[in-house]
This record gives sequence, structure tokens and C-alpha cells, in this order.
Amino acid sequence: MKKTITVVILLLIVLVFGGSLYYLYQKNKENPVTFKTEQPTTETIIKKTVATGSIVPREEVLIKPNISGIIEEIYIEAGEQVKSGDLIAKIRVIPNVSSLQSGKNAMSSAKIDLENQEKLYTRQKELFDKGVISANEFDGVDVAYKQAKQSYDAARQNYQIVKTGTARGLGSAANTLIRSTVTGMVLEVPVKKGNQVIESNNFNDGTTIATVADIGQMIFEGMVDESEVGKIVEKLPLEITVGAIEDKKFNATLDYIAPKGLEENGAVQFEIRGTLDKKDTTFIRAGLSANASIILAKVDSVMSLKEALIQYDTDTKKPFVEIDMGDQKFQKRDVELGISDGINVEIKSGITKEDKVKVWNQIKKPEFEN
Repeated sequence: MKKTITVVILLLIVLVFGGSLYYLYQKNKENPVTFKTEQPTTETIIKKTVATGSIVPREEVLIKPNISGIIEEIYIEAGEQVKSGDLIAKIRVIPNVSSLQSGKNAMSSAKIDLENQEKLYTRQKELFDKGVISANEFDGVDVAYKQAKQSYDAARQNYQIVKTGTARGLGSAANTLIRSTVTGMVLEVPVKKGNQVIESNNFNDGTTIATVADIGQMIFEGMVDESEVGKIVEKLPLEITVGAIEDKKFNATLDYIAPKGLEENGAVQFEIRGTLDKKDTTFIRAGLSANASIILAKVDSVMSLKEALIQYDTDTKKPFVEIDMGDQKFQKRDVELGISDGINVEIKSGITKEDKVKVWNQIKKPEFEN
């Protein structure tokens, strides 16, 4: 029995020893880790932040009526060019019964007074012609007759204005004729023939008949997160990309940064506006969504390196790279960094373009079994 146990123990020792030798043998057969290297390149590096928004005209003018009524005719359509003073629409007035009756009564009273003054004038004229009354006395009657005639004309004109919104002699000044107040493109006509409209006054904005804007002065309106607003200032250049216009970038200049933020979905956003370059004649429709790349810094044709190749000292936190000295031997070199776009970083000093930089964080390829 003791002899059997001894044999088993010896066999286990032999197996463990043999397995260890085999493991060491296989370990020594593995190829040593070979680090790849990369050389610096010449790049143009742009540091930027992105804002989302839309393209809109700098100024949109809302054309509103000065009188309430029903749209009788519309003379323009969205997309047409109009000049200041061009006719846009015509309104048919629906008169107020009380105002209409008051105007009619005033006209009737003025007519009665005119007829009475006309009779006096006729009698006095006959007496004046016969030399019965003096010229001074006749002049007083003549003035009273003319004043009565003028009062009647004014009352009749006022009645016509209350009834129809216009009167003979007013011409283009009639309230029923709605004209454009600016030159530009008609962006929207939100009313149709037969719609009722309300006049613009101190208590009501009134019904918008048309929206007109100068599409030659387009701007970008967007929002920037509070984490980015501290990095931007006015007059910075913008690169605008419009989703509906492929392979095209528009230059702009940042004009406005809101002094107060607005909370949206739990985050504070700041409004920004930028004016598009007028030299670009590409037609951009108002309201198209767009993204603006705000260029914070830019350097042209500088020595750069992939930011992933930069290492940082654990004690000093200063950046450095490892330079290949041959036979997989590397030397540590401190470097001075410039701006970064998140992929490439500017190298100001520390290495040359001929140096080969160690790819210290290379990813091993997965091994596949047959």
C-alpha cells in the first residue's frame, strides 16, 4: 500500500514538472512585442465648436391691414418679388351698424343745413344784384353757404369711408388696398380669399396678410451650450453647412451672443447669430436647418502628430513622446503642444519630422483559430 502511494506521488511530481517545462518552452517561443512607429505630418489644424440652428432672413416684415374686413382679392403668391408700394391684397369692409347709422345721420343733417344756406344765398344774391344789400352783408351769407357745402361733402365722404373703407379722391391712400411696405421676396401668405382679417391697432396686432423679407441678407440663428459659450467671442468666423445643400459650405461672421441663457431640456442654451457672406449668390430658402462650425483657432501647414501618441508624465503632467532609437529601443522626449482638433495636435518643439514616434497604445489584432 505504501509503495503504491509513493508511486502515485512521484508520477504527479513528474507531470507537474513536465507541464512547467512545456509552458516555459511555449512562452519562449512567442514573438516579443514589436511597437510600431509613426512620423509627424504637416497639417492644417482647426479648433472649433458646433452650434445647431437655421438660416433665416435678417428682417421679416409682417404686412397687416389698417381696417377690418373680408379679403376680396390677393394679388401675390409666396416666392414672388415685390417692391415697396406694390399692391398685395384688397379688403371688402363689413361696416359697423352703429357707426354706419351715425355717419348717415351726420350726412343728413349736413344736407339739411346746406339746403337752408343755399336758399338764403339765392335770395341774398338777388337782393345784392339789385343793390338792395351791401357787399359786406352778402359776403357773410356767401361764406356760410360755402361752409355748409364743405361740411356736407365731409359728412358724405365720412359716410362712404365707414360704409366701404374708402371714398372718392383718396386713391392709393385707401385703407382697403393693402400694399407692401418694403422691397423683397414674399415668404408666406397665410390668408386666402374670403378670410376675415382684423385691423392692427394699439390693442391688437392684427391679422398678417403676407410676410416679406430681403433674402439677400440672410443670417444663421442657433443655440450654443453653456459649456461652449465662454470660448466664443463676436467677429469669429463661421462655417455654415446646410443639410439640404450637399457639399457646400457658407462663410459667415459671428455678430451676436445672447447675454442671457434659456433653459431647454435641463440645459442652458445661449442664442447666437451670424451674418452670411453676401458674395455667395447661392439661393438658400428661409428656415432651412443648418450647423455652424465656430472657428476658435486655426493654424496652417504646421507639424502635427496624432493626439493618441502623446503621453503624459504621471508626476509633472507634462506631455512627452517616445522616439525610436533603433532595435526597438525608445527614448523619452518632452514636447510642446499647440492647438488640437481632437485628432491631430500641433507640435511646437521637442521632435523633428524625421523622428519616429512610438505607438504606445496600439491595439493587438485578435487571434482566430482554424
